[in-house]
Formats: sequence, C-alpha cells, structure tokens
Amino acid sequence: MTRTVAPPPDHSTPGLTGQKGLKSGALGLVSSVVIGVASTAPAYSLAATLGFIVAFVGIQSPIIVVLAFVPMLLTAIGYQQLNKADPDCGTTFTWATRAFNPTTGWLGGWGIIAADLLVMASLAQVAGQYVFLLFNADGIGGDPTSGWVLLVGCLWIVLMTWICYVGVELSANIQKALLTIELIMLLVFSIVALVKVGTGNGVAGSVTFSWSWLNPFDVPDFSSFVRGLILMLFIYWGWDSAVSVNEETEDATRTPGRAAVISTVLLLITYALVTIAAQSFAGVGDKGIGLGNSDNSGDVISILGKAVFGSGALGTTLSHLLILMVLTSAAASTQTTILPTARTSLSMATYRAIPKVFARVHPRHLTPSVSTLAFGGISILIYAVLNYTSNAQSVIADCVTALGMMIAFYYGLTAFACAWYYRRDARTPGDLMLKIVLPTLGGVIMFGALGWSLRDAWLAPSDVSASYTGWHLPFSPHWTIGGVFLIGVGTFVIGVVLMFVARATSARAYFRGETLNRDTATLVPDVY
Repeated sequence: MTRTVAPPPDHSTPGLTGQKGLKSGALGLVSSVVIGVASTAPAYSLAATLGFIVAFVGIQSPIIVVLAFVPMLLTAIGYQQLNKADPDCGTTFTWATRAFNPTTGWLGGWGIIAADLLVMASLAQVAGQYVFLLFNADGIGGDPTSGWVLLVGCLWIVLMTWICYVGVELSANIQKALLTIELIMLLVFSIVALVKVGTGNGVAGSVTFSWSWLNPFDVPDFSSFVRGLILMLFIYWGWDSAVSVNEETEDATRTPGRAAVISTVLLLITYALVTIAAQSFAGVGDKGIGLGNSDNSGDVISILGKAVFGSGALGTTLSHLLILMVLTSAAASTQTTILPTARTSLSMATYRAIPKVFARVHPRHLTPSVSTLAFGGISILIYAVLNYTSNAQSVIADCVTALGMMIAFYYGLTAFACAWYYRRDARTPGDLMLKIVLPTLGGVIMFGALGWSLRDAWLAPSDVSASYTGWHLPFSPHWTIGGVFLIGVGTFVIGVVLMFVARATSARAYFRGETLNRDTATLVPDVY
C-alpha cells in the first residue's frame, strides 16, 4: 500500500528510509561524484567512440570535446536547480510531470529507461570481449558476436545487477576502486603518449598539438559537426546518475546537484587530455594505428596502448592494464546504468505511472528490488536477441548512435522543465540566469542536436554514413531508411504505445494528475 507523508523525513540523517523506502544518507559528495563520473565509463566511451568522432570531424576532435561540454554543463545546472526543489529519484519523470503534465513526464521517464536499455548490449559486449583480450585470447575477444563473448557479457550483467540489488553503498565503494584504476591508467597513457611525441619518439603519423585543432570552423561541414557532437553527447552521458541516487544521499537537496556539475567538469578535463594525447600520438590517418583507420574505430584504446607502451615487459604489463581499465570501465558503467533506471521505474511506480510492483523495495538492502532485477533481465534478453541478428555488430553500433537521440531528448526536456518550473519564481538576476536562461539554452542546444540528428539519419538514401544498417522500402519511393533513425524513432514509438497502454490500465489516476502534480506530497511505498 502507498501512503502520503508530509513533511518528508530528514534526508541528511543516516539510517532513515527516505522518500520511497530507500536508504537515505548512504552517500556523500565524493561517492556521488564517483557514481556520476563512473557512469559515463570514460575509458570505454573513448575506446568505442573516439575513432568514429575522428571519422566525422578529423583533426578537430578536441574542439568537439569542448563544445559538447557546454550543453552538458547547462543541463547539469538545470538538474541542480530542480533537485533543490524536488530531490526525487525519478528526476526527469517527476520534474517534467510537475512542470508540464503527466504525458510529458511519462515520456521523459521512458527516455531514461530506453537510453539505458539501448546501451546495455554494447557495454556487456565490450566487457565480454575485454575479458578474453586480457588473457590473450584474441581469437575470441576479437569476435564481438562470439557465443563466448555473449555468455561472459551476460554474466557481467548478472553480477552488476546483483551488486546494485545488494545495496547502493556497496555499488559506490566498488565504483571508487574501479574509477581509480581507470583514471590513473588514462593519465599514464596520456602522459607517455605526449612525452613520446614531444621527444620525437612517436610513430610515423604522430603530429604535434596545434591550436588550430580548436577551430570549429575547420570541420568539413555542418552535418559532420553535428554527428560528432551527438557522439560526444554519448561520451559525456551518465553524470545524471549522481542525481538519480539523490534520495540516498546526504543533504539530498544540494549534494546531488553539486556532484552532477563537478562530474561534467572532471569529464571535460579527462576527455580533452586523452583526446589530444591520442590524436597527437596516432594522428588521424586511415592507415596503421591512425584514428581515422576504420578497422580500429571500434576500439582505439587497446590498439594505441600497444604502440604507446611498447612490447617490452613493462610495456606489455601496461598494455594489459589498459585493457583491464576498459573492462572495468564497461563493467562500472553497466552497474551505474542499472542504478538510475531502477530508481526511475521505482518513482514511476510509486506515483502509479506504471504497475505498482516496480515500487517494491527490499526490506533489508533498501534498494528497488523488482525494478533492479527486471532491468537486468530485460537487458540480457535484448543483448542476446541483438547478438543473433544478421549483421549484429552493426546493429549494436547503430543502437549506440541512436542512443544519442534519447539522451538529447530527456536531457533537453529536463533543461526546459527547469525553466518552466521556475518561470514565476526567478526574481533575482542570479536566479534568472541559473534557473531560466542557462537551462533554456542547454535545452535548445539539445533539441537542436536531436532535430538535426533525426534529419541526418533519415537522409540515408543520399548519405548512409550516419548508420551502419538500413531498411530499403520495397515500394515507391524506395527509400533506404537508416538504422539509426529506425532504432531511435522506433524506440520512442514503443514508449508512446506503452504510455497509452498504461493510460488505459493501471495509470489512469496518474494521467488525471491525481497522484503527481506540482503540489503533490511525497509518496512512500511500503517495503516488501
């Protein structure tokens, strides 16, 4: 049964159950920042995406890193301001419902869930591959659709689901260890690469850093610029996990928002350093280890690691540590992808937007029990289905690209929700800037990138480079529709269908605005 409480418990008191039966006060600022940064999986994201960004924008990759940070920071400010007013683990779902209406809020919640589902197959696949690469089983690790890779990837999902099920404190502590390894190895890789280039000991394609790399007007065309930007949105994506665990954080109205902003700044520094180092050492050529070589685009880090560290005993050790780093990065991101999704569905179920079974909280672990297990199970199912489709690797790659659309959608929606929520309350110049102007600008950039990405993906008949797969209409006008467009739009359509099903069945009260609106008191589900 669900009961209404007012006022909510003191979130800063450890041991008290928070708004939805979760364990409040379990996380501090450092743990929240760790979750925010680890959720982006810096090493995995760079390994899987940097080559594709170079393919779009060439040597201008560093400026794309910087420019993509801008809408992320603006959106993070919107998250920070909304969290001050309503530290609810439903984040976009709850805030958009309060600011706009139940339909908009429901679709915002679906955006979070769908984005996380789309990325899980890629995360699990990379984790599976790198286990074999770590032990020199390159024949298996080099085949992303291998049944052995699938098995290990599914086992990773099971392990990470169990960790999230057991408790958020265990999750945070594991993240601290994994993120430490990750950042240290990225720093070592960058320093060694830059020193080798600076001392003339690079490779044939090495290039010295130039400030011209930071000139966005040197990008070949606007379409390539937007494609690179959308991919960078994927690389930055995940810091909002720090806000999704707000009900389990000390000082819930302040700490999660601060953690989100700090996370984006740390990511900017990390990505800029690694991108410049990798580009300086390998260059952007399409031969050998060049970042423009399509044969290496799916994993530039392990290829560069061998070249940067050499083949000696120390170099081999460091190369394997680099592989371990990408493995732990993918594993960490798998874990921190489960965290926000389970809490979004928990919040949606608490306010009766989806079946109330998803609101169940484990009585001892104080975690969303059904939501966590359900997301882990569905992720395994989707990964297995995608792995056995024809051209499986290309389909999974298109899922990652389409993921950028969902990210831009729910990040942009949250930014606009901030501006609309505070439209009558921003009375000082500071409030006007932080609560209205900056979030609105972030929302405009996000939605602009989303619109251009949709247009770009639809134009597959004349330019198929936006997708790896496509569908040819068997009738006139015989268009070839890009796989990215089909996955992105198809995922949103599925969400709309599910929303109408919910509206007609278990969520009638929610869509009438009875269970959640701007003035709704906090709802707390019983612990099962």
